[in-house]
Amino acid sequence: MIKLQPGKYQRTIQNIWKWSIRVFLGTLLYVLAVNYNFFWLFGGMPSLQELENPKSQLASVLISEDGVELSKYFRENRSPVEFEELSPNIINALMATEDARFSKHSGIDLRSTFRVITSFGTAGGGSTITQQLAKNLFNTRYAEAAEEGKQYKGLLMRIPKVSTIIAKTKEWILAIRLENRYTKQEIMKMYLNEVEFGNNAYGIRVACKTYFSKEVNNVSVNEAATLVGMLQNPNLYDPRRRPEKCLARRNTVLAQMVKYGYLPSDEALALQEKPIQLRFKVENHNTGSAPYFREAIKKQLQAIIADINSTRDEKEQLNLYTSGLKIYTTIDSRAQQYAEEALREHMIIQQKKFYEHWKGRNPWVDEHMKELKGFLKDAMKRTERYKQLMEEMDGDEDKVWEVLKKPVRMTVFSWQGEKDTLMSPMDSLNYYKRILNAGFMAMNPNDGHIKAWVGGINFKFFKYDHVRQSKRQPGSTFKPFVYAAAIESDVASPCDYVVDEPVTFGKEDGLLKPWTPQNADGRYSYESMPLRRAMGRSINSVAAKLMKQMGPQKVAEFAHRVGITSTLNETPSLCLGASEVSVYEQVDAYCTFVNEGYRIEPIMILRIEDKNGNELRRFETTTKQVLTAETAYKMVHMLRGAVLEPGGTAEGLKRYACAQGNEIGAKTGTTSNYSDGWFMGVTQNLVAGVWVGGDDRSIHFRNISLGQGAKMAMPAYAMFMDKVYADPSLKIAGFKKEPFRKPDNVDINCYAASSDSTQVQVPTAKPKDDEDGFLK
Repeated sequence: MIKLQPGKYQRTIQNIWKWSIRVFLGTLLYVLAVNYNFFWLFGGMPSLQELENPKSQLASVLISEDGVELSKYFRENRSPVEFEELSPNIINALMATEDARFSKHSGIDLRSTFRVITSFGTAGGGSTITQQLAKNLFNTRYAEAAEEGKQYKGLLMRIPKVSTIIAKTKEWILAIRLENRYTKQEIMKMYLNEVEFGNNAYGIRVACKTYFSKEVNNVSVNEAATLVGMLQNPNLYDPRRRPEKCLARRNTVLAQMVKYGYLPSDEALALQEKPIQLRFKVENHNTGSAPYFREAIKKQLQAIIADINSTRDEKEQLNLYTSGLKIYTTIDSRAQQYAEEALREHMIIQQKKFYEHWKGRNPWVDEHMKELKGFLKDAMKRTERYKQLMEEMDGDEDKVWEVLKKPVRMTVFSWQGEKDTLMSPMDSLNYYKRILNAGFMAMNPNDGHIKAWVGGINFKFFKYDHVRQSKRQPGSTFKPFVYAAAIESDVASPCDYVVDEPVTFGKEDGLLKPWTPQNADGRYSYESMPLRRAMGRSINSVAAKLMKQMGPQKVAEFAHRVGITSTLNETPSLCLGASEVSVYEQVDAYCTFVNEGYRIEPIMILRIEDKNGNELRRFETTTKQVLTAETAYKMVHMLRGAVLEPGGTAEGLKRYACAQGNEIGAKTGTTSNYSDGWFMGVTQNLVAGVWVGGDDRSIHFRNISLGQGAKMAMPAYAMFMDKVYADPSLKIAGFKKEPFRKPDNVDINCYAASSDSTQVQVPTAKPKDDEDGFLK
């Protein structure tokens, strides 16, 4: 043992003190330099306001009127959770694995830090949960001046090892600040909301849903250990891609829980023997309920947010994808689910019929039902894929077709589920062109709330929205506007008798050559019948007769007044639905009949709140009376004819439960070559429209027995309504069977028996008709 002389001993002590003071002062000056960004060398630090309102990309959520999350807008799929919602299993697993002394330190765990330093980093990490939160929130580790977080990057942070030291220092400073401003529970909540779990799952709530289809308060010990174990490296410990590594990591977390007293050792041993049981379902922009609706209102939401931002400070700007907005919609989650189910069930049947109908033949035909030559090649030339290849190949068409005919691996849609296959782009086009599509919308006519919106058969593979984006010829579903205009103008009334006979339009009607509309069966019965029966049977000659008397301009004006917004060709063929409209417009317009003549603007958004629940905007619908209540009710009475009149095109609806013991109106629609099948159904509390057809008008059934609206579209409506009426909770919400509201001054009784009887009786002696077939 070496003995120090008294003088040397004193000098050694003095030197230690001097060096200690120098190290302390140097460290203090260094920390101050980092904190205050001395000479802009270290980069800035988050302000007090940023610490109190840390920025995090939160998904904005669409919420149904009955309070259910429908779908989201996001860049990072993240939904915040409150500490009180967290399962104790998650909290215990996290503390045991990431920060055992979390409840004791003040942001920096000196014991863990010293352990890391003395072991030269071989004894694990020393970062506390608070330090990790600081790193995640403020991007302290990015040396590159990325757009996000670049205000925190200084000149010295371009040097790799130096940047790490500076970043670590900032994390210490920020950790202490965070601990001073937030409780331990708030810090843990913020951390679990911020961390990434892979597979586009950000935050613990989304992770629980993605991997186990559970809420955060309901995960088991094993599930919590699996998720917490993934935090070290989500890609390395992905339970789907690397199940063995994930299992080993989960067992490590369970061992840590035993070590720190959160779990009995015997229970941990039993749990370690169990496999990881996933219920994996990744959330993306193709999933969630009502995806077509989500896309349909996106532009409207962005315009609303831009208007809100115009009155806000730059630092308080909102973003649809990152601000965690809560968007309360008019959609009813139950009705939406039933609409999606009904359309799926119906379209599976329709597609099977379509395949059988065209077996051995190509379904793209002209008006004479002859195959269109070169159809697929012409269709491919209209695609972006073809145009892009033409640019890449410098216009060498032979090379382009060579690429398009070469098989590649792809995933395709089928009604039995997605299929991985080997198929060329041309074969893929051939496959998809044979698939029928559909659109469905339901709306409450009393308040304008849209309750269900299904824009197609599968949003992932068919993005085009057949509710509002698509416009097709409505066929006979346009006729009620012709009849309503005639009733409003006193040209006819529901009890007037009309004759089914040819009507010819000529030069006096603005045509270059005569046109005589044909009935669906190509014949005229010359039968005299009440106006309601004529509309119920959808007799073309009667609609033409009304158009002949009024003129197309009056019909077009009426249709626009009640809700049709598309341009209408003011020609005689308008009476048979020759001008294209959308499902959205049709439902809107039909609601005017049920709503006692008031046109009510469809409403999709009720209110928008920020992430803290503060209301940003509230929306109300607007109404305007465009018809008398008497005319509106007469049209409701007329619409009931399709179901109740003998030979009505919607008589088949009586086979379904929705029409039994209920007042229900309807109108079918079929275009001349069966390209479009429509059905419109009305009750006092729901008006719905269905369209079914091929995306290309040349793809359709060949005969009316399969191609009519009563077969192509009506069953989907009936199945939807049956499901709605079978749900007791929707009955409580007001969607139940009940009669239409009838104005006091209206009494329609066209027959000796009740006009709404399922056995409608015709008078034995018909009144004499005038030359135009109307009883004057």
